[in-house]
Amino acid sequence: MPSKAGKERRKQLLAPLQQEAAAAFEKGLPMSREQFHQLFDHLDEALGAHGCDHTPGWTLRYLAAERVEQSEVVMAWLAEHGGHCDCEILANVEELFE
Repeated sequence: MPSKAGKERRKQLLAPLQQEAAAAFEKGLPMSREQFHQLFDHLDEALGAHGCDHTPGWTLRYLAAERVEQSEVVMAWLAEHGGHCDCEILANVEELFE
């Protein structure tokens, strides 16, 4: 069984790596964190009322309504992170922001 001191040491060694990973994630976002949270709220509402038709339709509507620049870059980023339709964006991508 690992010692308490050993666990603490591993935590200290991992902290800078975790901070670097978090900074890289933030830097790689194609739109602001706030816009993502607004998108997730929009999807939660829309899918609750209408369900998912297995397209990113509600996401595309949000991006157009908010006049998000380079929405094609946002859509590619979402797909790269497991969000190919609205329900997948909510299920797979939202958890990256927790």
